[in-house]
Amino acid sequence: MTEEMESLHKNSVWELVPKPKERKLVGCKWVFRKKEGVHDADAIKYKARLVAKGYSQKEGVDYDEIFSPVVKHTSIRLLLSIAAQYDMEIEQMDVKTAFLHGDLEEDIYMSQPEGFVETGKEDLVCRLRKSLYGLKQSPRQWYKRFDTYMLKIGYTRCLYDCCVYYHVFEDGEIILLLLYVDDMLIACKDMSKIEELKKKLGAEFDMKDLGAAQNILGIEIRRDRKAGKIWLSQEKYILRVLERFNMDGAKVVSIPLAAHYQLSAKQRPSSQKEIDAMKDVPYASAVGCLMYAMICTRPDLAQALSVVSKYMSNPGKPHWEAVKWILRYLKGTRQLGIMFERKQEVACVAGFVDADYAGDLDKRRSTTGYVFTCGGGPVSWKSTLQAVTALSTTEAEYMALTEASKEAIWLNGLASEFGIHQEGVVVKCDSQSAIHLAKNQVFHARTKHIDVRYHRIRDWVESGNIIVEKVHTNDNAADCLTKPVAVEKFKHCLNLLSVTTC
Repeated sequence: MTEEMESLHKNSVWELVPKPKERKLVGCKWVFRKKEGVHDADAIKYKARLVAKGYSQKEGVDYDEIFSPVVKHTSIRLLLSIAAQYDMEIEQMDVKTAFLHGDLEEDIYMSQPEGFVETGKEDLVCRLRKSLYGLKQSPRQWYKRFDTYMLKIGYTRCLYDCCVYYHVFEDGEIILLLLYVDDMLIACKDMSKIEELKKKLGAEFDMKDLGAAQNILGIEIRRDRKAGKIWLSQEKYILRVLERFNMDGAKVVSIPLAAHYQLSAKQRPSSQKEIDAMKDVPYASAVGCLMYAMICTRPDLAQALSVVSKYMSNPGKPHWEAVKWILRYLKGTRQLGIMFERKQEVACVAGFVDADYAGDLDKRRSTTGYVFTCGGGPVSWKSTLQAVTALSTTEAEYMALTEASKEAIWLNGLASEFGIHQEGVVVKCDSQSAIHLAKNQVFHARTKHIDVRYHRIRDWVESGNIIVEKVHTNDNAADCLTKPVAVEKFKHCLNLLSVTTC
C-alpha cells in the first residue's frame, strides 16, 4: 500500500482542496491480489492497488467519452507470423501504473484513501489531475496520452488497427509496436533499434522491460530460432479452466463437438424442476472461458462454440452436456497450439472458406466458416450463423465467400503496413457454382433476391483484390469451422492449418 501511495504522489495524481459545494465525491477503495511472475510461476508478488469507485460517476459531469481501443488478436498473430518468417527480434514491455499517465479533462473530486488521510487535512478532498484505476475514462485517457507520444517521436499509426505503430528507417528496416492497454510487443530485425525505442519509452513513461516475449495476454510464446518456428499455446490457462469447472479428471474425447449433439431452442428448460436444476450451472462462465481460448490460439473450437453460445440466456441440460464435451476435448488437447514457420517462399495471406447449408435447427440459417493463414499458421478465423436464411447451397456459399473476402481485404491492408505486399489475396472455396457467381455478372433472375452487399465480391474479383480458387472439399481447411466432421477429416484440417502440439 505504501509503494502504491508513493507511486501516486510521484505522478502527482491529485491535489488536496476544499470540497466544492453541490459536487458528489467519487469514493475509492484498496484492492489486493497475489500476482504470479511472467517467467517464474513460483515468484508471487503481493500487489495493492488504489481504485476509484467509477460506478458512482455521472455522464456529462464526471466523464464523457470512455471508449478505448486495444490491439486485435489477429494483429498479434500476424506480427508473430512475420517475425518467424523474417527472423525478427520480439521484445515485450509493460507500463507500470499505465493509467496514472493519462491526463484528465474533467474535474473529478475523490475522498482521501483509507489509511492515508493526511493529519490536519481531514476535511480536504482529492482533486484528480491524472486518470486513476477505476475511473470510466482512464483507459481512454491513457491511450490518448500514449498515441500522442508515439506520433510525436515519428511513428505512424496503422490505418487498419489503431493500436499498431510502425516506423520505416532510411535503410528500409521496419520496427513495429503493438499495444494492448499496458502490454507492448516490439518487433524489428535490428535489436539496436528496439533498444533505442525502449530508451525513449522509458524516458517518457515508467516502464518494465520483460525481455524476449514469452507470454502476452495468457498466450505462451515458444520459439526455436534455428528452425525458424514460433508456437503459441495456452496450456496453463486451459488447465486453470478445467480445474475451475471440475473437469480436470474427465475422460477425453477426440473432437470438439460430436455429430449426435443436435442442439436447438426446444431443449431449453420447460418445467420448474428443469429451471431449478439449471440455476446453479455456470454455463455462461464456461462458454466465456472457452471463448477466450478460441479467440487467442484455438481455431478448432470455433464451430463448437458458435453452436453452444446461442443458448447463453437460457441453456438446458443438453446444452450443458455439449459444453462439458468441449471441456473434455480441451483436456486431451491442452498442449495444442498454433505454429508459424519460416518458409522459402515469400510470406503472404491466403484463406479457406466454407458454408454449411441450413445447419441451424431453429431458424434454418447456414453457417459461415473461414480461416486465413500467413507463414503457414492461422492468423484469423471465424464461425458464425449467416444474417439471413439462404435459399440454396450456392447462395450460402456465395454469402460466406463475400464475408471471407471482407476479412481478406482488411488483412491484406494490415499486412501491407507490416511490410508484406501482395497484389491479391487467394481465397479457396469448394463450391464451383459460388465461384462462377462471383466471377460473372449474370444469373440475374436467379440472384436478384440476394442482398446487394453480397455482390460486392464481384468488384473485388474484377479488380484483382480477391483471387477465388477452387479447392477440393477434402482439402478445405474451413470445413471443420462449419459443422462437426469425422475424426480423420478434423485432424487433416488441423494439419493444413499448422495447429499442432507445442
